Amino acid sequence: MSTAKEVREAIRTGEWAKPTTGVASGYTQVNLVILPKKYAYDFLLFCIRNPKTCPLIEVTDVGSPEPQQTAQGADLRTDLPKYRIYRDGEFIEEVTDITEYWQDDFVSFLIGCSFTFEKPLLDNGIPIRYIEEGRNVSMYSTNVPCVSAGVFSGPMVVSMRPMKPSEAIRATQITSRYPSVHGAPVHIGDPAAIGIKDINKPDFGDAVTIHEDEVPVFWGCGVTPQAAIMASKPEFVITHAPGHMFITDVRDEDYAVI
Repeated sequence: MSTAKEVREAIRTGEWAKPTTGVASGYTQVNLVILPKKYAYDFLLFCIRNPKTCPLIEVTDVGSPEPQQTAQGADLRTDLPKYRIYRDGEFIEEVTDITEYWQDDFVSFLIGCSFTFEKPLLDNGIPIRYIEEGRNVSMYSTNVPCVSAGVFSGPMVVSMRPMKPSEAIRATQITSRYPSVHGAPVHIGDPAAIGIKDINKPDFGDAVTIHEDEVPVFWGCGVTPQAAIMASKPEFVITHAPGHMFITDVRDEDYAVI
């Protein structure tokens, strides 16, 4: 499965139901939020006001499950490995197909994902621990509040990658070229400074090994909308399951800036 389309087909047929990190290398992966039209403006404003955690890649037409700008012919109802269903802010269940939940007034938001800069990091010799260990990326809720918009408010969520200090500097340089997919880190070092009590107990994803000569490096994370959904309690929302992303046909380098 070397292309995004091939991976989406494998997901649609049930052949692939695992996290998408490292899959279809070079193709941009995105977070997904689907909600009724009546919440769409407030959520759009939330994304605009919080670009480090919610960088918008595409917003679909009302009722359309096809992301026409980034993956023509794809179907957001079937082409992610796992989805999460929320009612009144409560996580209800994870499913592999949301066709039965689809509504004609749904608007889908595709939000940049830090998986996009995995290949540039690896190409520059910076190891990514969760790929090495075959795990999902570590994600944490913080004590840093997002800028509220309409009904939506909540804490910033971050993803973490352990690195040696010299690697962290280089990673900052590399990822700053990708502002559409979270850009540079939001914090490096002491987890407690952003409200993380135990680095070995992520709120989403899996814990990974952190060596004595490494520091945790934190990026804004597209799971932030899920934290906002739980805090704000809209009546019905569908999201991707953390780490189980939608893979677009856009190449990673298309989002790089000089």
